[in-house]
Amino acid sequence: MRTTVTIPDNILTDLMHFSQASSRTDAVNRAVVEWVQQRRIERLKALRGKLPVEGDLAALREQEIEEVAELDR
Repeated sequence: MRTTVTIPDNILTDLMHFSQASSRTDAVNRAVVEWVQQRRIERLKALRGKLPVEGDLAALREQEIEEVAELDR
C-alpha cells in the first residue's frame, strides 16, 4: 500500500543511519515492523501471571532449555 507521510529530515537521517537500510522506504518499513513487534511483545508481557498454566512448570522449563540449546548447535 502506498502512503504519503512527512518525516522530519533529521529523523529520517538518523533512521537511515541506525537501520543501515539501503533506501528510505526500506528504513521506514523496518522501523514500522520493529515498532509493531515491540508493541506485541509488550502486550504479551502484560499477560504474565494472568493466564492459568496447567502441567508441570519445571518440566516445561527444562524442555524449553533443551530446545534453546538445540537451536544454538
